Amino acid sequence: MSRSIHGFERRARVAEAVASSGARGARRRKLNVMLWLPIAWIAFVFGCALSADWWPMPEPDYMDFLSQGAPPGTTGEVPIGAFESSEGLEHYVFWLGTDMMGRDIVSRLMFGARVSLTLGLLAPLIGLVIGGGLGMAAGYWRGMLEATAVGVTDTILAFPGIVLLLAIVFYLGGSLLNLTLALGFLTVPAFYRVARANTLTYAEREFVTAAKAMGASDVSILAREILPNVIMPMLVYALLIVALLIVVEGVLSFLGLSVPTAPSWGGMIAEGREYLDEHPRLCFVPAFVMFLTVLSFNLLGDRLRGLTDVRESNI
Repeated sequence: MSRSIHGFERRARVAEAVASSGARGARRRKLNVMLWLPIAWIAFVFGCALSADWWPMPEPDYMDFLSQGAPPGTTGEVPIGAFESSEGLEHYVFWLGTDMMGRDIVSRLMFGARVSLTLGLLAPLIGLVIGGGLGMAAGYWRGMLEATAVGVTDTILAFPGIVLLLAIVFYLGGSLLNLTLALGFLTVPAFYRVARANTLTYAEREFVTAAKAMGASDVSILAREILPNVIMPMLVYALLIVALLIVVEGVLSFLGLSVPTAPSWGGMIAEGREYLDEHPRLCFVPAFVMFLTVLSFNLLGDRLRGLTDVRESNI
């Protein structure tokens, strides 16, 4: 009788282990899908932005006044020379139609990806380098350096960012470089806080104490002991900032503070809002592309956070 009971318990434990491993496998497959789908979409957007000049399509600012507000799939006659990469073409299919000025939506989406990705990637890079370096220094050396850095970053956070952007656009012009530098400056305090908090966590760990006992310099400890542990949380946070700044570019377009000389997703949404009743696709198509891009960066950042978090590494 006892043998049968023990045998039943063993079979129950085996079945439970098999079910648990199957559930873990299903979760891993789901997480892998949630990782590779965002990467695939981001790679597709990057490919479109980099290869926009090579495709046989009209310039993003070329206006076909005979095809204003044309629906998707409309064939229009484009004069020779309107294409940058294929000057001999005279007929072109507007796969997503045209806006109310006769400009090809596909062309504007591909060239607009350059503005959104440039602002979204370079501005966080500026904040990552400056804010991350300053945060590591303040968290390691503390003292007057930390107090000064905290005061400066708190002042930047308290200053209205929209006022800074208005001043830059008014005095320096709304170029892509000026906006990138301004947005990068505004992201410095956020990266400073992330770097400082993580540096404070690792500065008192045993491996840092051992490195000091072995005579390693402070710069060497920061570069070889602390930076490898701090860089991953900052990169994950940078992905979230990328998604945020892509949305910010769209908001700036509504305020007239985006790049006026180049198409952008935010600018297309701002222009299409006037025709929501008759042509909702003019607003919803770029909004959907922006939504997928922002969602992809958010999912990628969240998945990388899970991979670097010890508490979630066993999921």
